[in-house]
Amino acid sequence: MRFKFFQRGLRLATGNLKRMMSFPDSPAKASLCCEETLEGAPPTYAMYEALKDSCQNNATYFQPDDSENGQRLYQGFMTLIDHIDTVWPLVDHVRKVAPLYDFDSKSPGNGYRSFVSVVDSCILHGLKLSRQVCSGRDALLFRKGYFVREVESCGQLLASLGTCLHHLQTLLSWAPPGDLFPTEQHSPEELFSQADTINQYCFYGRCLGFQFTPSMRGILKGISICMAGFSEAYYSHGNLISSVWTGGQYIIDPEMRARRIVNISQSASVEFCKAFWFLAESEIMKRVPSLMSSTVAVNKLITIPPEPITVTTMEGKETTVLPPTVHIGLQSLNVRLISVNKRADMVGEGTSSLPPADGVLFHCHGGGFVSQSSKSHETYLREWATKLNVPILSIDYSLAPQAPFPRALEEVFYAYCWMLNNFKEIGTTGKRIVFAGDSAGANLIAGCSLKILSAGLRPPEGLFMAYAPLLISFIPSPARLLCLMDPLLPFGFMMRCLKAYASPNSTGKGKPDNRSNKEPTVSNATSPLDSNGFLKVSPSQEGISESPSSFEEVSPSDLAELQAHKSGSERRKSSDTTISAASLQSEHTATGVTPTEDKSQQYVSEFLERYVLDSDTDSEGRRFPIIKPNNRTREDSNKELESEASNTLVGEPPLIEELDSKESKKRIKTRISEAATGLMGAMSSRLAYITGSNTITRPTQDELAVRTNLDALIARSPSDEFIFSVPRDPLLSPYWADDELLKKFPPVRILTVHLDPCLDDCVMFAKKLKKLGNVVGIDVLEGLPHGFLNFSLMAKEANEGSKLCVERIKQLLDLGNDTTSSNGDNHL
Repeated sequence: MRFKFFQRGLRLATGNLKRMMSFPDSPAKASLCCEETLEGAPPTYAMYEALKDSCQNNATYFQPDDSENGQRLYQGFMTLIDHIDTVWPLVDHVRKVAPLYDFDSKSPGNGYRSFVSVVDSCILHGLKLSRQVCSGRDALLFRKGYFVREVESCGQLLASLGTCLHHLQTLLSWAPPGDLFPTEQHSPEELFSQADTINQYCFYGRCLGFQFTPSMRGILKGISICMAGFSEAYYSHGNLISSVWTGGQYIIDPEMRARRIVNISQSASVEFCKAFWFLAESEIMKRVPSLMSSTVAVNKLITIPPEPITVTTMEGKETTVLPPTVHIGLQSLNVRLISVNKRADMVGEGTSSLPPADGVLFHCHGGGFVSQSSKSHETYLREWATKLNVPILSIDYSLAPQAPFPRALEEVFYAYCWMLNNFKEIGTTGKRIVFAGDSAGANLIAGCSLKILSAGLRPPEGLFMAYAPLLISFIPSPARLLCLMDPLLPFGFMMRCLKAYASPNSTGKGKPDNRSNKEPTVSNATSPLDSNGFLKVSPSQEGISESPSSFEEVSPSDLAELQAHKSGSERRKSSDTTISAASLQSEHTATGVTPTEDKSQQYVSEFLERYVLDSDTDSEGRRFPIIKPNNRTREDSNKELESEASNTLVGEPPLIEELDSKESKKRIKTRISEAATGLMGAMSSRLAYITGSNTITRPTQDELAVRTNLDALIARSPSDEFIFSVPRDPLLSPYWADDELLKKFPPVRILTVHLDPCLDDCVMFAKKLKKLGNVVGIDVLEGLPHGFLNFSLMAKEANEGSKLCVERIKQLLDLGNDTTSSNGDNHL
């Protein structure tokens, strides 16, 4: 008996060793895991054959097994074989035509290639799983139930990818070879009507993150669990026990987590997206860069007052740039200065013997146009400042939906004009200016470049854009479909952000720009809750004044007065800001609070402290209201039951009339019975309440309030909730810019990833610039998600990607390097 156990243990250990040696993690190297190769076929195809053979082996083994799990394993492996036979010819066709859509042979990458990589990753995942079953099925402790769920999840995943491949066939028919966007008008609804609806659950359950690098999978899984758990706290309406109980279940129940994430993507409001992403700026996360990133000598906020700025055009003429006023009126603008060294004449830093740097990096952060700030992007900005050895000026622009397009763009342009007049104060000679931005920030610097060229001002010497959305609308493209399986940028999140920024009137959030003079707008709220019981984010982050009183819209006469008094000495006295020069303060002041310490961070901290840490006060000892639902819900009725039960026990008024002993005993007996019944009913309803998931409601869309069946969310097209029009404005979507203006673009370096829903934007924009004769280059990285720069401290591959960003920016900053001839032709 001992010998048999020893044999089984040895067989298990040997199987584990073989798996470790046989299964690479990159789909590009997947063929290495297959001993057999198909004659005359690419090595990757051997992986498909190997999976079929392994599944057939396992199916033959479990076919005689009469147990429920044994038969489910048999059916699961047979189903996998059927899905492979269905997917193989579809992915084969896409694999053959995908190279036609690349930017060039040196930079392979487009949405079609991405889906081929995703399918290959799924096949590799299935092969690992099947071989794991094959090597362990004879073991004493083999868990059939566990592998049943894993195999069935893999089958569902492959089936959903097969549906995606059918959609890709439709997209191929809509555009000529080489064009990733349809040449004619086609809507997402038309695309999704061509094939079965995609089941999104499988992408967020047991197989979550299968398409990414191993170092990112754990991070993405953790973020998904946090998102699901945070949604419970966010929509708990004050029920701490429910949010903690249900939130904890997402750790151990992948299926439950998948259903919640899909529900969030389909139904959660843009305010939830803002609140969740603002967690990156909570008190704990704010300390991470200073603890883990490089140390910098300068990290301060500069407040630019809203006053006219006089700049000189390329023709030597002076022109006045007025401060932005659209949507939210006059506001001061915050920018963050980061530098690894103190330099001579750098404002607020005393004296320094180090001369100003020749270059400067003008940066815009990402966040879907609706969240985050320069502070949340310090994780990589500190590293960049250290390795580039130039000052970085990062812009904290106003956020949608309170400040939709074009407010943020106007603020970025205004900050650039201010920088042109203040090189000395930020520690540079301004000899070399490079723009840099990621995600939404990349869109803003591209739009800002167009405004600069149109105004005839000095353009930057180069643009660096990371995973940039350059076409702000859901034009069907292969890469856009990746958001249906993206853990960080789900379909609903992306569409809500685009809608809030580009089409505010359809959401009811945007403010028309034709209000009468002196009309009051939104005032600073004293409660962190809005009228719907949702968590508010910071007024300054949303572009709302932080002063106690409301601000006012600026009339044309006010603008004329501003222009006439561009010195700022006689500027109109408003409640926002009346300083005549930029105010500066170090990140770490004596009081520990910056001039623009964002109240969104306070609100998020209060939210977490109240509902996660079970505290009634914030860090300053102030109480804030409990979130309560707007309408009568299940929670209301449950609370009423509790109230009735408690009143029966302790709240009954004393008897006034004298009763005889018999009636008194009867009345007491009746009350005891009623009290017991009420108590048991209250306890039963409360138990059901605290163990149930909190409903996500959409107060802006009444029809979603009655859709309580989560399966119904998948039974319809995922685009049903996001039908909105976006103006074809080149400042909003730089891809639509006029060719004559694009020809004047400075050298451009684009870095993106294969699994980015915005990949096709980057490829098509780079192609357009290349066709016009511009200097442009593109890098496409494997296995990383959109927004990977924010994880550069946690994942090796993300850190390597950040280092590549630094190298590309250095090429644009290097004064002695002729970028037009470094790599030949139009490629950087």
